[in-house]
Amino acid sequence: MAKTIVVRQIGSPIRRPAKQRATLVGLGLNKMHRTRELEDTPAVRGMVAKISHMVEIVEEKG
Repeated sequence: MAKTIVVRQIGSPIRRPAKQRATLVGLGLNKMHRTRELEDTPAVRGMVAKISHMVEIVEEKG
């Protein structure tokens, strides 16, 4: 079983740079308080790190 992380959006993309909004969409998040279970890869961790002020890691599985 692959490692996964559960990510929740806690910040609004309003008045944020377009790159940050695109990163949220790339993670599959677009509305407040939505959660997604994503594969724990360096690419996903990098995306989460870039917008750490708008998302939080709720849980790590695996």
